[in-house]
Amino acid sequence: MAAVTMRLPAVRAPLDSSAPRGGEKHLVAPGDTITTDTGYMRGHGTYVEDDKLIASVAGVVERVNKLVCVRALKARYNGEIGDIVVGRITEVQQKRWKVETNSRLDSVLLLSSINLPGGELRRKSAEDELAMRDYLQEGDLISAEVQSIFSDGAVSLHTRSLKYGKLAQGVLVQVSPSLVKRQKTHFHDLPCGASVILGNNGFIWIYPTPEQKDDEAGGYTTDLEPVPLSDREVISRLRNCIVALVTHKMMLFDTSILYCYEASLPHQIKDILKPEVTEEIVLEARQRLLDLEG
Repeated sequence: MAAVTMRLPAVRAPLDSSAPRGGEKHLVAPGDTITTDTGYMRGHGTYVEDDKLIASVAGVVERVNKLVCVRALKARYNGEIGDIVVGRITEVQQKRWKVETNSRLDSVLLLSSINLPGGELRRKSAEDELAMRDYLQEGDLISAEVQSIFSDGAVSLHTRSLKYGKLAQGVLVQVSPSLVKRQKTHFHDLPCGASVILGNNGFIWIYPTPEQKDDEAGGYTTDLEPVPLSDREVISRLRNCIVALVTHKMMLFDTSILYCYEASLPHQIKDILKPEVTEEIVLEARQRLLDLEG
């Protein structure tokens, strides 16, 4: 019989959250007055009433010169041009695919916004439209870049690069988009032997680092070769480390994930999500990040 771990309720001390450099963050709830100074400009998440700037969402106040906005702590993904996203095909339509990207509306990937297999660039024909399901079908996961935003807020995607396309074997982790740090690149080959795609939309894809980049397929072939046990263990450990970081509301980027991974090595993969182990490895990762900043 499999062993069952039973836990009794226990009071744990709250995790010590070191204040970020530059002072405490200003948290507000809907209806809170941010400022009565009429010299500030209204940004996202705020409105003006009786010469007061008031928060319309719960989140963190951010100021850029005279512009004040509130970044929601938990919200659907709001696309920005140039963002890297991971999404799932939900429907094949005429000359387009609908993609679930954790935003309020389904995103759109137009047939004209993809590279054909092999990276071929040419005008799409009626034959290409009939073969759309051969490229991508319902349930497929893809990586893409935000090309434009429609007037209703829906996102238009493109995969006009060989680094984008269909995702093969790996693990998908869904987190809050506000926890994914914006960086120059969101594709990372970690030294532990696995790679991650940190989607700005909160979808994170963990997969074995490919031995060689295969550009012939143009991102539309699925590699179904068996994944070695050692690679699966690394992927599972990374997945649990990301969940541990999210539990304590830490920003996700390549360094924080790697530090958490290294701190988790003394523990078994299944133990990482135990509250006391999670707290220990996240504290160690946070301290290393603070030392790095210092």
